Amino acid sequence: MTGRTRFGPTALIGEALEGVGSKPSRLLITVLGTMVGIGALVLTIGLGQTAGGQLTAHFDSVAATHVEAAPTSVKGADGDGHASSALPRDAAARASALAGVDASVLLGEVPLGDSTVTAVPVHDPSSPTLTPPPVWAADGDLLGALDGRLAEGRFFDGGHQQRADRVAVLGKEAADKLGIHSLAGGPSVFIGSHAYSVIGILESVDTRRELQSAAIVPLAAAERDFPDLPPPGILALKIAVGATDLVSHQVPIALDSAEPQNITVAASPTTTALEGGVRNDLDAVFVLIGVITLLAGGLGIANVTLLGVSERTGEIGLRRALGATRPQIAAQFALESLITGALGGTIGAAVGVAVVVAVSAASGWTPVLDLALALGSTLLGGLVGLAAGAYPALKAARTEPADALRS
Repeated sequence: MTGRTRFGPTALIGEALEGVGSKPSRLLITVLGTMVGIGALVLTIGLGQTAGGQLTAHFDSVAATHVEAAPTSVKGADGDGHASSALPRDAAARASALAGVDASVLLGEVPLGDSTVTAVPVHDPSSPTLTPPPVWAADGDLLGALDGRLAEGRFFDGGHQQRADRVAVLGKEAADKLGIHSLAGGPSVFIGSHAYSVIGILESVDTRRELQSAAIVPLAAAERDFPDLPPPGILALKIAVGATDLVSHQVPIALDSAEPQNITVAASPTTTALEGGVRNDLDAVFVLIGVITLLAGGLGIANVTLLGVSERTGEIGLRRALGATRPQIAAQFALESLITGALGGTIGAAVGVAVVVAVSAASGWTPVLDLALALGSTLLGGLVGLAAGAYPALKAARTEPADALRS
């Protein structure tokens, strides 16, 4: 029997399988590293995609029940866009009377110019200069139209609008910046030279997160105190599910019956941008965690395989003395690493998929799994094992027969 036959491909596969199974404890440790790496990759990506699916469903539900009306933007001769008309002052009341509209609010940002927003009436030149929170004017049911929630206090109502009361509701971030953490004692904010009593603090606003860092005042008070206030440019609507087409047709007519084309109704652009940003960040974090864990599993394979080479130095020398070439020795150890990695990848993928399904079932979510990753985990594990075993295999191949037998 020639050396080529004795150490041919079939013999190498047999020797690799025997080497893999010769020490079950070592096999278990090596497989465990790959299994954890592949399992963590499948788990993190699966949970990331599942969470992303839930996020998309949430934003889809928000987009299906929230729209905004605004003056149609047209381009002038200079190429700059400008509003073709203005929303009527009673736009919120008109929209609320329409079928399919559950709540509405008219919004406009207040240009502060050189005015400041502060919680103290005296300006201290020695105090650090902070960017004042923006000020928004509102008329209508802001909490209902934008899915807002109060942390404390109340929101201003129609009575405050009729009397043009100087009251304000602060977003949580704006309240923190101004140092107002409670309504006890009746705090006030000074917008320019006017004092506004703070009657509420917003916990969150689902569809317009920028309001969480703003001060919100009644539109009537803003019109009186800021003569240069431009007409509000946003009418936010909370609508019934399935009423998008009806509302999109009715609102322009209700707001400008003579030229309804001057009013555009569309989903909130803020919601779309927020969804994309959150999903991208979520995907990046989960993929990064999976890759790091997979690298850790690969290092585990390399360490155990390198230890195996040291333990089997005498065996390597004997095989070399019997005629095995360096490439054949390297191929045997590389094949052992590949088999170990593939086995760990298969088990890890199964465990990862099971955990994703279990977590989704416990949370009431719909599991989303990347079938290509789950089905290709055996190959991926094998490739990781092969890459991790490359250096130990080369080290085994460089072992000299005489030195190995002496050791």
